[in-house]
Amino acid sequence: MAQFSGVIKKMHTNLDRGVVQYQLPIGDEWLDMNALVGSKISLSFTGEVYCVNCGKRTYKSYSQGYCYLCCQKLACCDLCIMKPETCHHHLGTCREPQWGLANCFSPHIIYLANSSGVKIGITRKSNIPDRWIDQGAIMALPILEIDTRLKSGQIEVALKAFVSDKTNWRKMLKNEVETTDLAQMRDILLAKIEALIAELGAKTLDEAVLKINYPVIEYPHKINALNFDKTPNISGVLKGIKGQYLILDTGVLNIRKFGSYQITLIY
Repeated sequence: MAQFSGVIKKMHTNLDRGVVQYQLPIGDEWLDMNALVGSKISLSFTGEVYCVNCGKRTYKSYSQGYCYLCCQKLACCDLCIMKPETCHHHLGTCREPQWGLANCFSPHIIYLANSSGVKIGITRKSNIPDRWIDQGAIMALPILEIDTRLKSGQIEVALKAFVSDKTNWRKMLKNEVETTDLAQMRDILLAKIEALIAELGAKTLDEAVLKINYPVIEYPHKINALNFDKTPNISGVLKGIKGQYLILDTGVLNIRKFGSYQITLIY
């Protein structure tokens, strides 16, 4: 039996020969989660939450790991992170102008992904393929590159008129994924916004579809979402990992949602 204790953060990922490798940061350790698939594990919440930014204890986690004060002052917690088309750096009202320059004025990718069905999305170029993995996509295709987050958001808004920007997380976890030809969809969508692409100066991409496989030995037929706030002691056989979810035979646990929670993990 092995035991690890500490504050957890979202799982680190990398793609090795098409299969996602997961490591869970817990305290000062990085735990190889792929090695635990098929084993019984238990996770116990101590009742303590620590802000991922300032490290202070907080009674509630905001924006997936921050205390209230940090959530209010940090640019990475602003609404424009969820809605990039509302980026307001150019208005001089960014909470952290230097952070904004580094993060919102770097190359961004507009992409198609298939996690529960085809969807449109954006991400910083440096976040590929982690962004797709976190969404549980089984395949992804970059279609455009552009120089600012604001412009990427404007393109995403235009494309949302033709394709969803949402993932059905329940279907994703049950592996109920619709088959879609992403390359064909790319060609159809880009033809619909040719004028906007030219106006904003976006670069069209001609890349191959990336296929992503996850360490799952059995997908659930029914989704039971586990929650440390309601059930501090969670245990079960780890059937797999997809997105940022641990798939147990007792339910599914979104690790990212509980980033900054202090837990003890035993296997």
